[in-house]
Amino acid sequence: MGRVAGKKLFSIMALCAMIGLLLLPIVVSLPSLAIGADAPDAVKKEGAATVEKGRDVYYKTEGIVVGAPAPKTVDGPRDYPRYNFESRVLLWFANQQHLYYGSFVLAVPIFCMVIEFMGVVTKDKAMSKRYDQLAHDFIKISLTAYSLTAILGGILIFTFLTLYPAFFGYLSSIFRPVMHIYALMFVAESGTLYIYYYGWDKMTDGFLKWIHLSMSVVLNVIGTLLMFLANSWIGFMMSPAGVDEQGRYLGNIWHVIHTALWNPLNVHRILGNMAFGGGVVAAYAAYKFLASKTDEDRAHYDWMGYIAMALGVAFLIPLPFAGYWLMREVYAYRQQMGITLMGGLLAWLFIIQATMIGILFLSTNYYLWQALGRMRGAEKYQRYIKYLVFVLCCGFLVFITPHTIVMTPAELKAMGGQQHPVLGNYGVMSAKNGGINVIITTTILSFVWYMRGNKVSTVSWSKFGNIFMGVFFGCAYVNIIWLAIYGYYIPANVRVGLSVPQVATTLSCLFFMFPLNAAMMKGAKQMGAIEWGKISVRSQYALIMLATAFTWMMGLMGYIRSSVRLFWHVNEIMRDNSPWAYTHTVGFAANMISFNVLFFWVSILFVFWLGSLGMKKAPVEVKAGVPGGAPQPAGGH
Repeated sequence: MGRVAGKKLFSIMALCAMIGLLLLPIVVSLPSLAIGADAPDAVKKEGAATVEKGRDVYYKTEGIVVGAPAPKTVDGPRDYPRYNFESRVLLWFANQQHLYYGSFVLAVPIFCMVIEFMGVVTKDKAMSKRYDQLAHDFIKISLTAYSLTAILGGILIFTFLTLYPAFFGYLSSIFRPVMHIYALMFVAESGTLYIYYYGWDKMTDGFLKWIHLSMSVVLNVIGTLLMFLANSWIGFMMSPAGVDEQGRYLGNIWHVIHTALWNPLNVHRILGNMAFGGGVVAAYAAYKFLASKTDEDRAHYDWMGYIAMALGVAFLIPLPFAGYWLMREVYAYRQQMGITLMGGLLAWLFIIQATMIGILFLSTNYYLWQALGRMRGAEKYQRYIKYLVFVLCCGFLVFITPHTIVMTPAELKAMGGQQHPVLGNYGVMSAKNGGINVIITTTILSFVWYMRGNKVSTVSWSKFGNIFMGVFFGCAYVNIIWLAIYGYYIPANVRVGLSVPQVATTLSCLFFMFPLNAAMMKGAKQMGAIEWGKISVRSQYALIMLATAFTWMMGLMGYIRSSVRLFWHVNEIMRDNSPWAYTHTVGFAANMISFNVLFFWVSILFVFWLGSLGMKKAPVEVKAGVPGGAPQPAGGH
């Protein structure tokens, strides 16, 4: 009884500690919020003549000016100190590395939460142990990377303070009401993370395990809120709000945070972080698989790579749709920004982005096709793979075809205009949307095949279900392709609306066909166990390619998002008067992005090595390399 009472007391104390950590920033911020709320009244008491009002540049509401105007910087050592090197490149490097690690440490705890939950709810004790150990391994890697993320964050702040003191000082003055909240939430996240990790062995069963799982929820809530606050700085720089035309703060911090692009940036970042984190962990598993000496090790890391890949791709599939939303909001905020992005100075970079997206989905499909080899009975799908390859390649070629090409003034004059006589007939947005939606739909079909690879449905309506699924996918392809072609015959302002039914068609395949397939495979007859580790080494290189391509594309999209401001620190509020207030060439940007990618992967290998020290593997109970007999690790597979 005493032991049970002690466990309950510890559980209550742990729960109270988590709630306290979550509420601490809010409680501490109340006095400052009260002071901020009373500040306008205090100004009014001094006399109406001292009250100056301004008009919000975005919300168009009036507010009392409580901040100084944006500083007018000049090229010189006071506003732009330097180290005899381009300061922007140094800041670019520090920012990109911090973003890479920040994305990784935000994504991995979400993976841990999902995997630990799967281990808690599964009825197979051996499988539950494996899930729990896998989640523990993931969080250990994250713990090592977390320290490096904090160090890189400090380097980034010092880089801002040293090289861009006027700019950073202005942003700090605008976000001062929430900067202490950000710092306290960072402390709360650190405390929760360490309690979550070091309390793992003490909270393994019963109610304590649910308390431990709830800690992961709290950890991810804090981490997500931190990301939202960090995104508010980016959103403010691209689409300022809460200030007047001179950049003076008007006293409403919510307007400063909740800019026109804040919500789409948040959604895009969440999905991007998850896909990136899954790719990095999958690459780690692939590296360990290739270095393994025993069948048990290969089985373990094959399984880990599949879990990480499946979770990452689950967030990769909706990522292009979030990107479309972000671009739409950019157009809605400032049409000129959208033209600069999609049809002007930065347009060619989106062709490179399309190439990287195609590589991501091609690598994913290739891995799934190779993974069919670890299942007995999956041979029946092999003969259809060549048709999927053809469909993917056609969609990829359409997706990367540009509407215009980069030309010199002489070439433009010789051609008589911007549109190429042949290429100008292709590459409209409805066709590109059709290409990527065909690719995503094909990826969904590959997942469906993989989920039923070694199974035969035993439900009475299996024949009807297979026919229905085939017709559904066929109609989806026809609808997407028809809308893509139809876009060539309608005006551009009408053509934009075709993306909605195309996206709806793809999402219908995702949300209807997966549940239908799971229902058909319930109680299915297995033709053989999944032989983990019995997969070609080429599949592991596909995982490494997946992670590398996503890392490179993250760097590219960060450069595009930053460059759309052109020569503004804060768009239309604070001008960049440094010697580097210009947009780099595509070649220089590509080299810089590649250097950042290379540096990240070299450093993350060191993090992986540290995280693997003392890492334990759950025992593989089946000699064939099947963890726990015949597991269903993800997606009903």
